[in-house]
Amino acid sequence: MASILARTLKNYNGKCFLAHSLLSCPVICGSRTSFYGEYRRAGQPRDNSPPWKKIRFSFAKGVEGVQKHFGLLKEEILGRWVGPQGRPLKEHMLEQTRVQWDFRGPDSLKQWIVSSDQEIGGRSEVYLELSKNISTCLVHGTLCSTPPRDGETRYSGYCTLCSRRLLSSFDRKKHIDWTSFNTLHLRIRGDGRPWMINIATETYFSHQKNDMYNYFLYTRGGPYWQDVKIPFSKFFLSSRGRIQDNQHPIWLDKVNTIAFTLADKADGPFQLEIDFIGVCNDRAHTEDFAYELYKRNPEV
Repeated sequence: MASILARTLKNYNGKCFLAHSLLSCPVICGSRTSFYGEYRRAGQPRDNSPPWKKIRFSFAKGVEGVQKHFGLLKEEILGRWVGPQGRPLKEHMLEQTRVQWDFRGPDSLKQWIVSSDQEIGGRSEVYLELSKNISTCLVHGTLCSTPPRDGETRYSGYCTLCSRRLLSSFDRKKHIDWTSFNTLHLRIRGDGRPWMINIATETYFSHQKNDMYNYFLYTRGGPYWQDVKIPFSKFFLSSRGRIQDNQHPIWLDKVNTIAFTLADKADGPFQLEIDFIGVCNDRAHTEDFAYELYKRNPEV
């Protein structure tokens, strides 16, 4: 039974649920209470080395890190006297639009991470670089849906651009607050391929770490720029690529990352140019949530 379960529990990206972790944990009712193990590529030995052997000690980096974190702590303390996020309260209350990420220099690329199915043995390639005018970023590469020959992975072919997690002083978690806005605003120029926008928020339980809010980004192609506005009410909840039955609106008070994923099974080159990623408050949009909400244990 365990061998059958290990072969069948796979998701679209080729990342499999570990069967031994599912079988060893107690059976708990409910679709959102399953515990998943960390992904390990098929055929690779398990890393059983103790955690202290993975730490690299360096006195110079330690001093540099202390100076960096105390500088961030000083900015946080002084910023609270000015207002939320270091801005005056009046400016924060009247804010209607905000550019969260732009690409105006080489330092802006350090806020992003690119990945592909090469992590699981695939052949897709993805690169991130600044455009010739040094004011936009260009995500380009080649998509290949041929799965690796490891005997277990059945599906492959994806490329992802993901923002780095924001950290405050001493590597404390820092969240993005979008409660004053209701629409995601992007200025892009693509090649006609459909992308998936993934927004990750802070969760309350460890088994929800793979939860994401998704929606589609359709590019027109051609030489002209495209302004895209997507209301947050259109985003739906998924976990490990599976759309959940129990849907709820996105939690905008603790946003962690935003990502763009290409997995349309069309092998060949691709490119996506991004000018900025921001949010706005569209007063004409009054929808709270676009999908049906099911009530558990309804009253009789």
